[in-house]
Amino acid sequence: MQGYIGKRIGMSILSLFMLVTVAFFLTRMMPGSPFQNGNVSEDILRSMEKEYGLDKPVTEQYQTYLKNLLHGNLGVSFKKPEVTVTEVIVRTWPITASLGGLAILTAALFGTVFGIWQASSKRFIVKGGIFLGTMLGTGIPNFVVGLLLMLFFGVRLKLFPIAGLTSPQSYILPVISLAVYPSAVIARLVQNTFRVEMERDYVTMARAKGIGFRQTALTHILKNAWIPVLNYLGPAAAFLLTGSFVVESIFTIPGLGREFVNSIGNRDYTMILGLTVFMGITVIVINLFTDLLSAWLDPRIRRSLR
Repeated sequence: MQGYIGKRIGMSILSLFMLVTVAFFLTRMMPGSPFQNGNVSEDILRSMEKEYGLDKPVTEQYQTYLKNLLHGNLGVSFKKPEVTVTEVIVRTWPITASLGGLAILTAALFGTVFGIWQASSKRFIVKGGIFLGTMLGTGIPNFVVGLLLMLFFGVRLKLFPIAGLTSPQSYILPVISLAVYPSAVIARLVQNTFRVEMERDYVTMARAKGIGFRQTALTHILKNAWIPVLNYLGPAAAFLLTGSFVVESIFTIPGLGREFVNSIGNRDYTMILGLTVFMGITVIVINLFTDLLSAWLDPRIRRSLR
């Protein structure tokens, strides 16, 4: 297990280095300048670029950025020099993380329940209803779900707030919007693997010993059936925890995703790069954790890397 952990950590560090490198050079390839607008002359533009080091060769800028990054310095915003990237992350990350965390917990709970229900039920109407629901859940984008929920429950019925996160009720609609798609995917994964595991010999042996279905499902079947779900939850949780750009914009949530979209529109190189690096670290760490957890649960995963 120690060898597997070392290899996965090494791969994660390499992935982070590649992410930083690609993101840096892509931002420098963006057309125009972050200081360019109709009211700035060429002389002022050149002086501002010189002040921020944008007049230097790209390779030199890259080396400087890597040195600052190793010291934990993500830089300052080009559009708001008094604001650092770290300050923006500290302000917006808790909002996005709380929203994404609730969404992934909701998806894991309801996806698992409906997946087990579909796999174990013998009623056609239950199987067909859950199958239709998962098909719709995976086919409708989350921003469409958000708009429909907003119009029906927020505007027409006026049951929930539709802007900001000012109260616990404000979380309900955006969390449901984010949780619909992963819930449907998890339900299908659990249904497929749960049905296969129900035909294993150890399940037949447990039933022959008089162990009830609920105890067998929770103690034995679900542990094996959840391994594919863990592999999916890694990138899904990383995506939700780093911000759903469209959903945050629809519900006017001042989270990390909205800041990222605004920085792209403003061509704020430092902000784009800093937020990309932070979100990349979050994705890599969550995927590393889920991979190690899956390897701990299933020794076959550790042997496959050898």
